[in-house]
Amino acid sequence: MTGINTTHSPAFPPKALHGAESGNHDVAPGDIAVGVVIGRTSEYFDFFVYGIASALVFPTVFFPGESALNGTLYAFAIFALAFVARPFGTVISMMVQRRWGRGTKLTLAMFLLGTCTAGIAFLPGYNSLGTTAIVLLSLFRIGQGMALGGSWDGLPSLLAMNAPAGRRGWYAMLGQLGAPTGFVLASALFAYLYASLPLDEFLGWGWRYPFFVAFAINVVALFARLRLVLTREYEHLLDKNELEPVPIGELMANQGGNVVIGAFAALASYALFHLVTVFPLSWTLLYAQQPIVSFLMVQIVGGLLCAVAIVVSGWLADHYGRRNTLGALALLIAIFSGFAPTLLGGDTLSQNIFILLGFVLLGLSYGQASGTVTSNFSSRYRYTGAALTNDFAWLIGAAFAPMVALWLSAHFGLAYLGVYLLSGAVCTVGALLLSRKLESERD
Repeated sequence: MTGINTTHSPAFPPKALHGAESGNHDVAPGDIAVGVVIGRTSEYFDFFVYGIASALVFPTVFFPGESALNGTLYAFAIFALAFVARPFGTVISMMVQRRWGRGTKLTLAMFLLGTCTAGIAFLPGYNSLGTTAIVLLSLFRIGQGMALGGSWDGLPSLLAMNAPAGRRGWYAMLGQLGAPTGFVLASALFAYLYASLPLDEFLGWGWRYPFFVAFAINVVALFARLRLVLTREYEHLLDKNELEPVPIGELMANQGGNVVIGAFAALASYALFHLVTVFPLSWTLLYAQQPIVSFLMVQIVGGLLCAVAIVVSGWLADHYGRRNTLGALALLIAIFSGFAPTLLGGDTLSQNIFILLGFVLLGLSYGQASGTVTSNFSSRYRYTGAALTNDFAWLIGAAFAPMVALWLSAHFGLAYLGVYLLSGAVCTVGALLLSRKLESERD
């Protein structure tokens, strides 16, 4: 059997890839990247639809008896449930895959995600169901988290392991482009609905349309991903690179340190992730004078800048090393944390600078956040280790970021936003230094 073809990277898998007839197992890294981008874009669109609704809609629809601040904090608490449930979803899905296969696992995960997303779209508010509406919203959110844990297909790891020499940073960033793409699409849809409908109609039914769109995108993405990962060529590559699930106990016993270090190494990026997307939207709605639609438009521009910065991160990582790039960006985020409170608390121009600069830093750091330390896993443990590391990074760095940042800023001032962001940068630098030390000891 031939090796990985690294000289040709077409945009879409050629017909020759369907090698049941030809027996050809060549798959270019560009072909793998297609599946990665499709999967991550659909997941992030769903992710940001819920996140934006948590700031703009859910405080009024599900917590009408609370103050605007408390309603938003409660909505953010439910938002965090998905990140708490995500590692459990990963553990369960790995058991499902070992017994019934990758296709069954992905189908169940995407079915659960679509069901929960559609359930939220049809869910009546508090005025109709009372506390039952809040309970159902929480259950649907937990279901979304379980589904996201189960949606891991191994393609990012496969892409990283088969990228051409000297281009690993470039290929590692491709999957991360799903984040700004999903954010821009979700923000644009909400901005259009918010600007086109009276507020009572937007809160009554208009906000439900993005969830319907998310459901449709998930269905399309499911079939696209299954078409890729279940072909003989991809099955061969996944098996060849030992990208199969292993028991969680075995993973933690043998390479648990990599899981912990990897989770903290991405902390600066993941903390910044919500502090320039979901949190400032809630802060603007509660305390700033800038119109929501205008603010969303600025965030859309920021999302586009983030995408460009992610691409640049690939070049930086290939020239200076992924660990060095992530460490340098953590230091820049630490510096940014000192100016962030003043910028967000200033006039419209200052707030816009906060958003745009924050998105650029996010793109540069997030572009390499997932692959810098997970590359330390041996082949046998990389599939499960990368999935679980990603889950814990989201849980520690991002799950409670909007709620904690809003609570601290509302009660003690925006200076604590900077402290929160600084703590993430410090954790990232510490984890990277520890990773380097352990790697040198192994050598």
